[in-house]
Amino acid sequence: MATKPLVFVVQKHKATSLHYDFRLEIGGVMPSWSIPKGPSLDPSVRRLAMPTTDHPMEYRDFEGVLPRGEYGAGPVMIWDEGTYNVEREYERGVREEIFDPKEGDRVMQEGLKQGNLKFRLYGKKLQGSFALVRTKGLGNMKESWLFIKHRDEFAQKGYDANDYDFSARTNRSIAEIAASK
Repeated sequence: MATKPLVFVVQKHKATSLHYDFRLEIGGVMPSWSIPKGPSLDPSVRRLAMPTTDHPMEYRDFEGVLPRGEYGAGPVMIWDEGTYNVEREYERGVREEIFDPKEGDRVMQEGLKQGNLKFRLYGKKLQGSFALVRTKGLGNMKESWLFIKHRDEFAQKGYDANDYDFSARTNRSIAEIAASK
């Protein structure tokens, strides 16, 4: 019996402030990180990624407007989506993809505890090798992570997620989604 590949989604969300929610399937749910400036394909850029509430798997399909009065009210765009494979690093810069989703999920659950996740994204906008690494916290924040692009064939110097303001699923902009309510 074949196991389905692990999935990810990036939802651009204009709530109190504009941010990108990066979600990875791990353990049957989607642990999530808010990336205020959006993910980057530039390996010289490290993006702050603040952990948020785990979301159910079904939430990866949500694109629309969360109504006023609800937590996170505002438009939500599926900015990117796809599958991913876990990577295991044997020595600095030397990584191997894990193609078995069950083994990959086990490695990711352990990586969540250790605060070090490595993975290869196969998205519509985000491609290649990345890491999420827990830091000791910045300023008054208890826990923060960094979203990092590894140097590979998909790296792009100067990449800015805001230059790609269209849904990976419907091709609409965040403004068009907001107007559709």
